[in-house]
Amino acid sequence: MFENLSDRLERSFKLLKGEGQITEINVAETLKDIRKALLDADVNYKTAKTFTDTVKEKALGQNVLTTVRPSQLIVKIVHDELTVLMGGETADINLKNSPSVILMSGLQGSGKTTFAGKLAKMLNEKRKKHPLLVADDIYRPAAIEQLKVIGEQIGVPVYSEPENKNPVQIAQNAIKHARQTNADVVIIDTAGRLAIDEQMMNEIASIKAAVTPDEVLFVVDAMTGQDAVNTAKEFNDRLDFHGVVLTKMDGDTRGGAALSIRTVVNKPIKFIGTGEKMDSIDRFHPDRMANRILGMGDVVSLVELAQEMHDNEEAVRMQKRIAKNKFDLNDYLTHILHLKKAGNIKDLMSMIPGVGKAIKNMDLNENILKDVETIIYSMTPAERTNPEILNGSRKIRIAKGCGKNIAEINKMLKQFEEARRMLKSVTQARMPEKSGFMKKRR
Repeated sequence: MFENLSDRLERSFKLLKGEGQITEINVAETLKDIRKALLDADVNYKTAKTFTDTVKEKALGQNVLTTVRPSQLIVKIVHDELTVLMGGETADINLKNSPSVILMSGLQGSGKTTFAGKLAKMLNEKRKKHPLLVADDIYRPAAIEQLKVIGEQIGVPVYSEPENKNPVQIAQNAIKHARQTNADVVIIDTAGRLAIDEQMMNEIASIKAAVTPDEVLFVVDAMTGQDAVNTAKEFNDRLDFHGVVLTKMDGDTRGGAALSIRTVVNKPIKFIGTGEKMDSIDRFHPDRMANRILGMGDVVSLVELAQEMHDNEEAVRMQKRIAKNKFDLNDYLTHILHLKKAGNIKDLMSMIPGVGKAIKNMDLNENILKDVETIIYSMTPAERTNPEILNGSRKIRIAKGCGKNIAEINKMLKQFEEARRMLKSVTQARMPEKSGFMKKRR
């Protein structure tokens, strides 16, 4: 999503390369370019100006160490300020009550109904909750059917009253039903608005007043850019919602909504939708998003995804093998098979620092993983366990067996070695201290 902005920021930082120190003169050109890059990304003008003014103030107020180049210092300050701009800390969803009530709001076509299903699936699988989806759109008959199809797909019950034309009453009845069936989260999918319609806004305000939800989430299509920010302000003025959901973040959008919306409505972005699959939902982490914008990758999210894809026992085993440098081609194959289930390959690879830019114009698909599978399956058990024994004659045999050439075999083995090295460094640096990886699985 942020490809163009990332490229522009990188060019901006290059303006300072070769400079011995930061001065008001040489930093002015860089910040002017950064501000233009933000505006081109559809960031609110006031937000962009305040941002660059803050960066300038902090840059000029710091002494540049002899070991740090001015461009490196600016990157660090921009990273920190981008994180603050998007909320600073990751905001969680409020699920303290039982049942906890989540009210969905937003314009028609924002992806609200689909997101309700994604959220229900995530809460069910990752937080072991028992959600109930509520079809409370009385104007669009297809909305009820859509939610029922989604509910059946993800294994979550859906409450509906097709004949009832009172959305407030439906919501109240759904909460009573949730208590009777021991559902601990109620997700109410309301009617989407075609525009800021007074009657419809009054209606959703009435639903909120009647059910006193623990969370009111405003769902907005990130592709609408600056309009998303304006709509968010209108909804917030009426509903005082708790958090924002940005959908379609995988699209070819300029990213201005993600950077502006927090400042304008003073409400956190809590979730992002990253694709069409029901698993394509992420909590919004400002610091990790800043990393991605600046082309630094997102190893933390990649490691967390890897943890989620393994069951507890396998995860502990894998972590120990990585730490002892025993990660072999059998383990690598296991990772490959899990990756195939995880989603868009290009998105996953872009989480690796330095890789995002390299693969930007590449057409990546699951065939890449299939090639790795084919090569490994052509090896003997001994070769998979001890890749070091793969000499020239063995590689020739493997190449014949899988229909590949020696160069492709060597390329795969190099990728394996890089993956093994990266996994070990991440495991040593992060798992024991920061993520509690081993602790929470003992």
